[in-house]
Amino acid sequence: MKSDVNFEAQEFKNVKEIICYSAEKYGENIAFTIKNKETKTYTDITYKRLLEQVNCLGTEFFSMGLKGKRIAVIGKNRYEWALTHLANLFGGIVSVPLDKDLQLDELENSLIRSKADAIVYDSKLSDCIEKIKEKDTTNITQYIDMDSLKELIKKGSEKLEKGNRDFVDYKIDENSMNILLFTSGTTSKSKAVMLSQRNVASNVYALQCVEDGRSTDTNIAFLPFHHIFGSTCLIWTLACGMRNVFPDGLKYIKQNLKEYKVSIFVGVPLLIESIYKTIMKEVEKQGKTKKIKMAIKISNFLLKFHIDIRRKLFKQILEALGGKLRMVVSGGAPADSVISKGFNDLGLVVVQGYGLTETAPVIAAEDFKHIKYGSVGRPMVQNTIEIVNKDEDGIGEIRVKGPNIMLGYYEMEEETKNVLKDGWFYTGDLGYFDEDGYLYITGRNKNMIVLKNGKKIFPEELEALVNRLELVEESMVFGMPDEEDKNNVKLSVKIVYNEEVAKQKYQDKTEEELYKIIWEQIKEINTTFPQYKHIKNMILTKEELIKTTTKKVKRQEEMKKILGK
Repeated sequence: MKSDVNFEAQEFKNVKEIICYSAEKYGENIAFTIKNKETKTYTDITYKRLLEQVNCLGTEFFSMGLKGKRIAVIGKNRYEWALTHLANLFGGIVSVPLDKDLQLDELENSLIRSKADAIVYDSKLSDCIEKIKEKDTTNITQYIDMDSLKELIKKGSEKLEKGNRDFVDYKIDENSMNILLFTSGTTSKSKAVMLSQRNVASNVYALQCVEDGRSTDTNIAFLPFHHIFGSTCLIWTLACGMRNVFPDGLKYIKQNLKEYKVSIFVGVPLLIESIYKTIMKEVEKQGKTKKIKMAIKISNFLLKFHIDIRRKLFKQILEALGGKLRMVVSGGAPADSVISKGFNDLGLVVVQGYGLTETAPVIAAEDFKHIKYGSVGRPMVQNTIEIVNKDEDGIGEIRVKGPNIMLGYYEMEEETKNVLKDGWFYTGDLGYFDEDGYLYITGRNKNMIVLKNGKKIFPEELEALVNRLELVEESMVFGMPDEEDKNNVKLSVKIVYNEEVAKQKYQDKTEEELYKIIWEQIKEINTTFPQYKHIKNMILTKEELIKTTTKKVKRQEEMKKILGK
């Protein structure tokens, strides 16, 4: 079963067609609002102006000898990042989005592996870029500070006025590699994914068919653009005619939501959970928890009769989020269904998508009409998903076919052959479909713990429950080698406790006492599972788990640390 088409959308072959169409349809709409923190002033960029600036910048890129080359782009989410990426795509220049949090050697390695000819970077990374320049180990011949783009746009504009149409008339090959994107992980192990414009454009179309994006919306760009979910969703917002704004940082979320009257945001579950917990703490502090729970029961009862009073009933809570927020799109990691339901109960739609860098990225998603807590929704309109090599419970590997499937891994033929077979992409994720066609993810194939008796355990399933405990900041479930039986593992959990909660509610407790409190709660969780899924061992720490820059736990690194290797 595939997602229903909730909205009529126009299909385009490439990103240039999408932006040109939006510039015509939403010409005077604001595409971006840029804040100058020093002067506390705002600059609005209309869709018409956006297209002009992309053409000016691209014209200058071509004049600089970058036609047919590769340009890396690195920095925080800002207008100049989006402008560079779009200019690359318009001119068939291979765009190489890089993570601004990469260590120097990882960044150098990425530039070497991608064979980038130029780099456009945020001025905050100047020191790091200078070191790369000094080392002279890369292909880079042009180093472009994002702050200098205004000058390049001006030069390009002059060339356009003189009739230079080399860039504007460039014919795009939508099926060739136009984006080279590294998967998260340490650079030596990460793969460079080759994506075409057709991959991205087809995914934008699929998103428009099911998600309720409106030209009156304001989206706040939380998810990093170097992440494929962040950059594809940016193009989706532009296809819908939305306004895009940029956050000042995690500390200023609530302030920014109010400041820009944000109606949509795309974020990772960690951020969404943090916002939800902040709201609920405030409700608890005001002694309104019982009152809110009762109100939710009443509004949910009325919903059965298609009477929706949620946004009126919980107006005060929603005002704390700016009052205009209506939809949150969660991606990048599995969302906690309790948090999603909590927000939906308040009248704020939270939908999650599932996908990978290799699928540009979304292959299944929830939408406002189709939400089933615990699932990741249904296959996108252009995707066919199958579960193969099922076990006795119907759980197997997820494979997918569609126009958004990558071209392959760059210069990694063997790895490409392992995942691309007869037009199918094998995700390495495990899951199943329910009778209504909703997809459920049970875990990663490589994370699965297999016990001596052949029973399989998906750590993600247990972690979702452990992470709901008030004292738990994050956790990792793993198989600890059993000293008594070397052929077996003991199901264990490493927990990072929440210091803030410990100080507020358990200020007189030692770490040893906190251990006992959490362990009793783990034993409670155990009672909800069959014996073989019981957690037998626990490690407690206040030190954050080792993660990738997209906030996924590096399980192998953590295991080395736990085992002292």
